[in-house]
Amino acid sequence: MSENTIELTTKNFDKEIKKGKWIVDFWAVWCGPCKIMAPHFEAVAKELKGEINFAKVNVDENHEIANKYQVMSIPTTIFFQDGEIAHAAVGAMNKSQILELIDNSFT
Repeated sequence: MSENTIELTTKNFDKEIKKGKWIVDFWAVWCGPCKIMAPHFEAVAKELKGEINFAKVNVDENHEIANKYQVMSIPTTIFFQDGEIAHAAVGAMNKSQILELIDNSFT
């Protein structure tokens, strides 16, 4: 992870996303589209640091979370507001697509 994103696991997921705005990237090391999206996700995390929380969940290491949120394909990006899903998107996105979804997902 970087200074702008945190890693969520089964141990800290529910506690962390409970408050505030969160964008969570569900990914895996072997996933090509995940690798393509990673620098875009990081750029948005850096730009919006302090406004929105950014996190990543490795689906290979955290099956329970992926199953709970019915993540069937990766990358899947889920937008949470105070622990509730505000929006979900499947597939790799670039920076402008992520920013557009942020504008449309959070009130």
